[in-house]
Amino acid sequence: MWSGPRNISTAMMRAFENRADTTVVDEPLYGFYLKATGIDHPGRDEIVAAMTCDWRPVVRDLTTGPIARGRIHYQKHMTHHLLPAVGRDWLDRVVNCFLIRDPAEVVASYLEKRADVTLADIGVREQWEIFERAADRLGRAPPVIEGRDIQADPEAMLRALCAAIGIGFDPAMLSWPAGRRDTDGIWAHHWYGAVEASTGFGPPAPAKAPPPGHEALIEAAELYYRRLRAHRLTGAP
Repeated sequence: MWSGPRNISTAMMRAFENRADTTVVDEPLYGFYLKATGIDHPGRDEIVAAMTCDWRPVVRDLTTGPIARGRIHYQKHMTHHLLPAVGRDWLDRVVNCFLIRDPAEVVASYLEKRADVTLADIGVREQWEIFERAADRLGRAPPVIEGRDIQADPEAMLRALCAAIGIGFDPAMLSWPAGRRDTDGIWAHHWYGAVEASTGFGPPAPAKAPPPGHEALIEAAELYYRRLRAHRLTGAP
């Protein structure tokens, strides 16, 4: 699942982890991304010290490693972690799905956590590049799902997503116990407060306007977002 930041990506991971047939992994390329870019994120040094920061063994584990339980390996990825140095061939060995959100909302939410934001920080350009590769290989659009659509009608949208990737829908995806998981990244205490308190998908929150000065960034991001949104799933088939 390829998402940008400040979407419902962790809630989606919760939904899949609540299936008995699924193992999840939380942003496995995050350590590599932080070490390679030198960018300052909350808990950066702790994350780099704890994670494998060479993308090659990470990708090997993602594509050939054993799955702890069940038959589905749900990988929560941030698109901006897929830096140009990372090989792309492994993308052809997984089912690629795309979780999107309006860039204006992403920017407004992101700025609540960090002082500044760039197009590279929100990853929507990289999301479109990954989408194009997957579409070329498949000969059709891979699944795209909008966070607000899931929040508005979780069952219908999760049914549609499951159908699109060829697995059965499980009602267990609709709710989960509150709290932190062993599978959460060690950065959870910086970012996951809301999802740790949750027991399911909440309704869409009112859209927040970003502060002035980010119009050019949002316009650039919307170019890719609109392309992706044109392919979004709209409900159970």
